[in-house]
Amino acid sequence: MSDAIKHECGIGLIRLLKPLDYYQQKYGSALWGLHRMYLLMEKQRNRGQDGAGLACVKLNARPGRPYMHRIRDNQPGPWSNIFRQVEARMKELETQHPGQTQEAEVLKQYYEYAGEVMMGHLRYGTHGNNSIEACHPVVRNNEYMNRSLALAGNFNLTNVDYLFQKLVELGQHPRYMTDTETVMERIGHFLDVANEHLYTKFKKEGYTRNEISRLIADEINLVKIMKNAAKPWDGGYVMGGILGNGDAFVVRDPNGIRPAYYYRNDEFVVVASERAAISTVFNLRPFDIKELEPGHIISIKGSSNEVKVKPFTKPAEKKSCSFERIYFSRGSDVDIYEERKNLGRYIVPKVLESVNHDMENTVFSFIPNTAESAFLGMVQELERNLNEQKVDWIEALGGKGTEDDLRRIITMRPRVEKIIHKDVKMRTFIADDSSRNDLVAHVYDVTNGIVRPGVDNLVCIDDSIVRGTTLEQSILHMVSRLKPKKIVIVSSAPQIRYPDCYGIDMSQIEKFVAFQAAIKLLHERGMADVIDKVYNKIRVMKNEGTMSERNVVQDIYAPFSEDEISAKISEIVRPDEFPCELEVIYQPLENLPKAIPDHLGDWYFSGNYPTPGGTRIVNQAFMNYYEGKNERAYQVEIA
Repeated sequence: MSDAIKHECGIGLIRLLKPLDYYQQKYGSALWGLHRMYLLMEKQRNRGQDGAGLACVKLNARPGRPYMHRIRDNQPGPWSNIFRQVEARMKELETQHPGQTQEAEVLKQYYEYAGEVMMGHLRYGTHGNNSIEACHPVVRNNEYMNRSLALAGNFNLTNVDYLFQKLVELGQHPRYMTDTETVMERIGHFLDVANEHLYTKFKKEGYTRNEISRLIADEINLVKIMKNAAKPWDGGYVMGGILGNGDAFVVRDPNGIRPAYYYRNDEFVVVASERAAISTVFNLRPFDIKELEPGHIISIKGSSNEVKVKPFTKPAEKKSCSFERIYFSRGSDVDIYEERKNLGRYIVPKVLESVNHDMENTVFSFIPNTAESAFLGMVQELERNLNEQKVDWIEALGGKGTEDDLRRIITMRPRVEKIIHKDVKMRTFIADDSSRNDLVAHVYDVTNGIVRPGVDNLVCIDDSIVRGTTLEQSILHMVSRLKPKKIVIVSSAPQIRYPDCYGIDMSQIEKFVAFQAAIKLLHERGMADVIDKVYNKIRVMKNEGTMSERNVVQDIYAPFSEDEISAKISEIVRPDEFPCELEVIYQPLENLPKAIPDHLGDWYFSGNYPTPGGTRIVNQAFMNYYEGKNERAYQVEIA
């Protein structure tokens, strides 16, 4: 993606099912689990640059010794910083217990991060500040193990104001109106309720306080707690938690908007945001790793190691995020790799139409770095298409072709080149706009001498085009210097028309180039009254409390075809005095479910939101645009 977009966070949870000395004997280190956690975070570093955190809980900790530890960092490379601190603590321990730091019992007693339950988090702060307090895991401390909670998540809830009010009604006094705060306190409330219920039960049965504490640890029901806590939640979420007694869990929202995968054997349980990370870190076959189904919880008891995977709420229609597959997740997952290639394949008919099927005079390239898989799929489809043409050409020769004729046909290939190179170290530090724009234009470099000026078309594929600013200010300036006859910019994703409210930093509708194109078309064709009508409908709905019933913003796009919107986008992003023909083409929306059949969350493209809160927020986003409010349609901190 050429436009810089912040997006979804990443989590990882590891629960060791054997004593630490087991891993020391089998794998050579009692800290085998900790080492896996470092790798799990490293392999998901694409999911968080703004902060990271690690929580560790020790099972059966001795009285007087801490049982839960948490470390967070919000400096550049936060996951690496955390483990540098973890390593530094180990060196301190070596001076305090020389020659003993390989012993599992010594580590368990004195080393903070030698525990059986570990949870890591990588944060992309798409809203709110990037302070250390905003980093996960967040912790709710209590003197009783069964009431202590560490929580980390990849989530955004759309109804935080409602959840905040419900906490107030319970008599609580939340410090902040954020989704993190409301989630933590709501889970904490039902955790307290469960503890109090069990305490009363066992007290009546005559058990001592010490006995009751152990009995509560055995019987506390995470499924029931999360069922009660999650009832009013609207949004996309994957949340992981650890109780002080070692109980651990991960839950996924009813629509499966956010991703979660897990694997279990008799040695460990691991849950993470990306399947490829689990596969790499634990050397597992991808298809042995399971997807946590929507509305399900995986829970592991601290006292018994019992692992359960079951519904905690009623699953809804699965609408897992397609953008996750198009761009956010690492492309080393075999399914994601094939899906991205599919997107490249399905766009080929529009590409060939754009260059008038003239492959001999067309150079094909891609915009680094995440578009490479789609580019490979496009090239493979071009080759297949060309091979079909070769058969027709050879048949047309009627057996009379010369050796040179046949050789020319057989050796013909799509002209595939790496034309664009991204200079990732480029920084735009000058304040005035003209100087800044000039620097932005040099973020990308191009390979000169391959494109024949005035003769060749140049086709460049990107995985998505959101705002179009980088395209206009940088990419088009650079490639126009090659002086091709025509430049075709291809988006392997459909037009992004609607804001996201489930965690991706795309909340202000007026910033989308597709929305800008639709508004311009309405004005140019004397249909500006549609804009007023949409606003008035939404205003009435807001007064009636029905904002969640229909996405009225779809009416903005209804008069126009996808091709009409794309043509207007081409005009919008075309720089002044541009020397050649330009066309921007997008993946037809109808191709998306064919390319990515198991992940049908397409609200950015279609406007069909999986939860009522999403529909309410897209309508609010349009109201903000119409009223000139430069703000998000939701005011919450996104984890």
